[in-house]
Amino acid sequence: MAEKKVPLRTCIGCGLAKAKKELIRVVKTKEGDICLDETGRKNGRGAYLCKNAECFRKARKTKGLERSFQMAIPPEVYDILEKEFIKFESAQ
Repeated sequence: MAEKKVPLRTCIGCGLAKAKKELIRVVKTKEGDICLDETGRKNGRGAYLCKNAECFRKARKTKGLERSFQMAIPPEVYDILEKEFIKFESAQ
C-alpha cells in the first residue's frame, strides 16, 4: 500500500518547507481580520509560520505577512499576533 502524502508548507519567516502539522497558520478572513488559526481550518487566506517566536519576528521584519496577504498590516495587528503567538508557544 502506498504511503500517505504529507502536505508541506513553507514558513514565511525562515523559508523552510515543513509538514503542515508542524506549522501554525495565520489567516486573513473575508472581513480583513488577521488572526492565528490554531486548528488550520478557518476560512480565508492563510500563511504559515514555524511554532517559534523567532520566525514570527523574522516574518515581521521582512514583511512576509504583508506579501502573503497583499496588504499593509498595521503595527497594532503585529503586536496582537505576537502576544497570541507567544501565548500559543508557551502552551505547548
